[in-house]
Amino acid sequence: MKFAFSTLGVPALPVPDVLRLATEHGYQGVELRAHPEEPVHPGLGLVERADVAAEFKAAGVEILTVAGYARVAAPGDDEPVLDELNSLVALARDLGAPFVRVFPGGGTDQGEAEADATAARRLGTAARYAADAGVRILVETHDSHRTGADVTRVLGTVGHRQVGALWDVMHTWLGGESPADTFAALSPYLGYVQVKDIASADDTTPLALGAGALPLAECVDVLSAEGWDGWLCWEYEKRWYEQAPPLAQLLGPGRDFLSRLVSRSG
Repeated sequence: MKFAFSTLGVPALPVPDVLRLATEHGYQGVELRAHPEEPVHPGLGLVERADVAAEFKAAGVEILTVAGYARVAAPGDDEPVLDELNSLVALARDLGAPFVRVFPGGGTDQGEAEADATAARRLGTAARYAADAGVRILVETHDSHRTGADVTRVLGTVGHRQVGALWDVMHTWLGGESPADTFAALSPYLGYVQVKDIASADDTTPLALGAGALPLAECVDVLSAEGWDGWLCWEYEKRWYEQAPPLAQLLGPGRDFLSRLVSRSG
């Protein structure tokens, strides 16, 4: 398995500094949070995009994902959501990233069937553009579709190879789904896995990997047993928790922890 980290843990850090952290601590990839607050976002011009791609290539670090905030199941018109999806796909294409991350984002006033149908319709439309761009759109297990079973309802309807799943281990755990059940649901669609750690269901302040309650060892065991050999990406949500320690001082021990889990699982 290969290791990446998300720039959500190092808010608004310039690209050269992100690459320094990755290379110093042995991470092969980076998940780029694509928000106007960050150095890399859909508003970048073509020259700036080419410069970012060149910096990553020179450093030998992969851009794993453009982590966007499109909400594919959200109530409302399709056009703004599709425009956002297409802009994220175009950014990923220009940067050489294989994936775009999106959220379900279903509304509280929607029924399950309506949210699923809305998400499937938009993803099916966006999949055609993603296919031309060579980019895969991944729906994260999150918010209205927290478990693998939830996301699979949508992906099974879409039925397109350019639309898949991103397994966030915190949300599936909070949803009461075991790692084995999550993998069984998502395995036909799985792009990569986001790892993190928290103290409890009531305290989601980010912790160092292995210091909390999430079943990280069990997740890696399941992945290894099934012969899955993709990316583990550490999403450390410091942006939302100012009291959390800086990610930079945790990156080395975090990579060592993941390496031990993978080695032990064999």
